[in-house]
Amino acid sequence: QVQLVESGGGLVQAGGSLRLSCAASGRSFSTRAMGWFRQAPGKGRRYVASINSSGALTSYADSVKGRFTISRDNAKNTVYLQMNSLKPEDTAVYYCAADATSYGSGRYDYWGQGTQVTVSS
Repeated sequence: QVQLVESGGGLVQAGGSLRLSCAASGRSFSTRAMGWFRQAPGKGRRYVASINSSGALTSYADSVKGRFTISRDNAKNTVYLQMNSLKPEDTAVYYCAADATSYGSGRYDYWGQGTQVTVSS
Protein backbone atom coordinates (compact mmCIF):
# COMPACT_ATOMS: atom_id res chain seq x y z
CA GLN A 1 0.00 0.00 0.00
CA VAL A 2 1.31 3.45 -0.95
CA GLN A 3 -0.27 6.75 0.00
CA LEU A 4 0.73 9.87 -1.90
CA VAL A 5 0.24 13.47 -0.83
CA GLU A 6 1.09 16.35 -3.17
CA SER A 7 1.91 19.87 -2.07
CA GLY A 8 3.46 23.05 -3.44
CA GLY A 9 0.78 24.16 -5.85
CA GLY A 10 -0.48 27.72 -6.01
CA LEU A 11 -0.93 30.83 -8.11
CA VAL A 12 2.06 32.15 -10.04
CA GLN A 13 2.57 34.63 -12.85
CA ALA A 14 3.66 33.51 -16.29
CA GLY A 15 7.42 33.05 -16.38
CA GLY A 16 7.54 32.12 -12.72
CA SER A 17 8.48 28.89 -10.99
CA LEU A 18 6.96 26.40 -8.57
CA ARG A 19 8.23 23.20 -7.02
CA LEU A 20 5.74 20.44 -6.37
CA SER A 21 6.41 17.73 -3.82
CA CYS A 22 4.83 14.33 -3.44
CA ALA A 23 5.37 12.61 -0.12
CA ALA A 24 4.87 8.86 -0.07
CA SER A 25 4.12 6.55 2.79
CA GLY A 26 4.85 2.85 2.69
CA ARG A 27 8.02 0.83 2.32
CA SER A 28 7.88 0.30 -1.42
CA PHE A 29 8.55 3.89 -2.55
CA SER A 30 12.22 3.33 -3.35
CA THR A 31 11.38 0.32 -5.51
CA ARG A 32 8.83 2.10 -7.68
CA ALA A 33 9.09 4.42 -10.62
CA MET A 34 7.06 7.60 -10.13
CA GLY A 35 5.18 9.89 -12.43
CA TRP A 36 3.55 13.31 -12.56
CA PHE A 37 0.36 13.94 -14.49
CA ARG A 38 -1.91 16.94 -14.91
CA GLN A 39 -5.52 17.61 -15.73
CA ALA A 40 -6.63 20.97 -17.08
CA PRO A 41 -10.27 22.09 -16.82
CA GLY A 42 -12.43 20.20 -19.29
CA LYS A 43 -9.58 17.95 -20.42
CA GLY A 44 -8.34 14.48 -19.64
CA ARG A 45 -5.42 13.60 -17.43
CA ARG A 46 -2.13 13.95 -19.29
CA TYR A 47 1.34 12.60 -18.65
CA VAL A 48 3.95 15.16 -17.60
CA ALA A 49 7.09 13.36 -16.45
CA SER A 50 8.38 10.16 -14.88
CA ILE A 51 11.44 8.86 -13.09
CA ASN A 52 12.68 5.36 -12.40
CA SER A 53 13.20 4.00 -8.91
CA SER A 54 16.88 5.00 -8.64
CA GLY A 55 16.37 8.41 -10.17
CA ALA A 56 18.85 7.73 -12.96
CA LEU A 57 16.30 7.77 -15.77
CA THR A 58 13.75 10.49 -16.46
CA SER A 59 11.25 11.16 -19.20
CA TYR A 60 9.15 14.20 -20.12
CA ALA A 61 6.21 15.19 -22.24
CA ASP A 62 7.28 17.39 -25.14
CA SER A 63 5.18 20.25 -23.78
CA VAL A 64 7.31 20.56 -20.63
CA LYS A 65 10.73 19.38 -21.84
CA GLY A 66 13.43 21.90 -20.94
CA ARG A 67 11.19 23.69 -18.43
CA PHE A 68 10.26 21.01 -15.88
CA THR A 69 12.56 18.70 -13.94
CA ILE A 70 11.50 15.59 -12.06
CA SER A 71 13.67 14.29 -9.23
CA ARG A 72 13.36 12.10 -6.15
CA ASP A 73 14.87 11.64 -2.72
CA ASN A 74 14.40 8.04 -1.65
CA ALA A 75 15.67 8.80 1.85
CA LYS A 76 12.75 11.22 2.25
CA ASN A 77 10.21 9.14 0.29
CA THR A 78 9.53 12.19 -1.86
CA VAL A 79 9.37 12.96 -5.55
CA TYR A 80 9.59 16.51 -6.86
CA LEU A 81 8.58 18.44 -9.93
CA GLN A 82 10.47 21.68 -10.46
CA MET A 83 8.51 23.84 -12.88
CA ASN A 84 10.23 26.85 -14.48
CA SER A 85 9.16 29.31 -17.16
CA LEU A 86 5.54 28.55 -16.40
CA LYS A 87 2.89 29.34 -19.00
CA PRO A 88 -0.86 29.86 -18.63
CA GLU A 89 -1.39 26.55 -20.45
CA ASP A 90 0.37 24.79 -17.56
CA THR A 91 -2.66 25.58 -15.40
CA ALA A 92 -4.04 22.27 -14.13
CA VAL A 93 -4.42 19.97 -11.19
CA TYR A 94 -1.15 18.08 -10.85
CA TYR A 95 -1.10 14.48 -9.62
CA CYS A 96 1.72 12.20 -8.65
CA ALA A 97 1.42 8.47 -9.15
CA ALA A 98 3.36 5.35 -8.24
CA ASP A 99 4.22 2.90 -11.01
CA ALA A 100 3.80 -0.83 -10.47
CA THR A 101 7.48 -1.43 -11.41
CA SER A 102 10.91 0.02 -10.70
CA TYR A 103 11.69 0.83 -14.34
CA GLY A 104 8.42 2.50 -15.31
CA SER A 105 5.87 0.31 -17.04
CA GLY A 106 3.26 3.01 -17.38
CA ARG A 107 0.94 1.11 -15.08
CA TYR A 108 0.25 3.43 -12.17
CA ASP A 109 -1.60 1.81 -9.32
CA TYR A 110 -1.50 4.54 -6.68
CA TRP A 111 -2.46 8.19 -7.10
CA GLY A 112 -2.38 11.29 -4.97
CA GLN A 113 -5.28 13.67 -4.51
CA GLY A 114 -3.75 16.41 -6.65
CA THR A 115 -2.56 19.97 -6.15
CA GLN A 116 -3.80 22.98 -8.12
CA VAL A 117 -1.37 25.04 -10.18
CA THR A 118 -2.68 28.27 -11.69
CA VAL A 119 -0.52 30.40 -13.99
CA SER A 120 -1.78 33.90 -14.69
CA SER A 121 -0.89 35.78 -17.87
